Amino acid sequence: MTKGKVKKMTSRELLKSALNHKKGYPVPIEFDATAVTGMHISCVAALRDYYGLEKRPIKVHEPYQMLGMIEEDLKQAIGIDVEGVAGKNNLFGFPNENWKEWSTSDGLEVLVPEKFNTTVDEKGYTYIYPEGDFTAPPSGCMPLGGYYFDAIVRQDDFEEDELNVKNNLEEFKILTKTDSAYFKNKLDAAGTTGRGVVASFGGMGLGDIALVPGTFMKYPKGIRDIEEWYISIVLRPNYIKELFEAQTDIAIENLKMLYKAVGNSLDVAFICGTDFGTQTGTFCSINTYREIYKPYYKKMNNWIHKNTKWKTFKHCCGAIETFLEEFIESGFDIINPVQCSAKGMDPALLKKKYGDKLTFWGGGIDTQHLLPFGSPNDVKQQTLERCRIFSESGGYVFNAIHNVQVKTPVENIIAMIETVKKFNKG
Repeated sequence: MTKGKVKKMTSRELLKSALNHKKGYPVPIEFDATAVTGMHISCVAALRDYYGLEKRPIKVHEPYQMLGMIEEDLKQAIGIDVEGVAGKNNLFGFPNENWKEWSTSDGLEVLVPEKFNTTVDEKGYTYIYPEGDFTAPPSGCMPLGGYYFDAIVRQDDFEEDELNVKNNLEEFKILTKTDSAYFKNKLDAAGTTGRGVVASFGGMGLGDIALVPGTFMKYPKGIRDIEEWYISIVLRPNYIKELFEAQTDIAIENLKMLYKAVGNSLDVAFICGTDFGTQTGTFCSINTYREIYKPYYKKMNNWIHKNTKWKTFKHCCGAIETFLEEFIESGFDIINPVQCSAKGMDPALLKKKYGDKLTFWGGGIDTQHLLPFGSPNDVKQQTLERCRIFSESGGYVFNAIHNVQVKTPVENIIAMIETVKKFNKG
């Protein structure tokens, strides 16, 4: 394809070329379209200063991880090709609206939603409340000097014979017409940007440990302790399978309703962020995945592929090379964050074995070590190498490995961004 034709491509066409594994196209750039591909508020603020954009407080649109909203002027400066659409409420159960001022522990002035309600104890720990309701127990805690909220376990004591799947199902409900209208309006607006579109509808993350504690609910019932949840996979597999089956049935009914409302106005559906990997391996066996998770993911993905043009997005950190074939068979089209520093996650190996079946979304730079602590030259070298490996034969969307973390030097973030742009120019 000639350079002239490439220049005429919209960002959405560029994303589709990557998703369809077409050769010879620039690599689309994505930041901030999902809750696992964004940037900490400190990084967003630093980028706005670097590009000389209007000075204004950064909006915290994902308070759990304190992710900063990348607004339109900064999206254009970075060259972002993908727009994200999320549900009305964030992970603490309130909408991102009616912004108010708030200050972080290190003095960064930001904007938070109206119901971002907090208290501070005598140790300097900050507590946040589900749905912004001070009468409920807090569901998140940020330690003194911390930068993120940790989930607070609020699990009631229970007797084994009193366990009821309905309690762990209370957050999974059939969407209303109002919910469908919300997504339609948001997707219509996203479509006007000319970018590719990722929608996070929710409700499909089977056992996503970020969701299990129910930080968005005032009084969550059922199994909500993280340790107890993982124990249940081994000791209560029938309970988990019954839960996942019911959750999947609800999800498919919602998908039918959503597709009727929004059609193919999105390119990618974020399905789940359930992790299976550690730095050195997986924390459950392939047989466990096949028995407990795979049938239900396959059912959801099969419905999507049969009835829509959407590609399906799977987030899973860690050393998961041995699970990738299972994810493919489960119907996932996209894997993120592609944690190349984990054991067995060599970029060249991943591309060679799975590059014709999976789109790699991420993997562009190590955010644990190199991006925050390396030199700009180190960043340039790794970014260039990852773009070269992953973009061969298409099937690559550039993003860092998970969210860009707090206090990452802005010169390193710029080195990453500019290297991708230079790579795309040839």
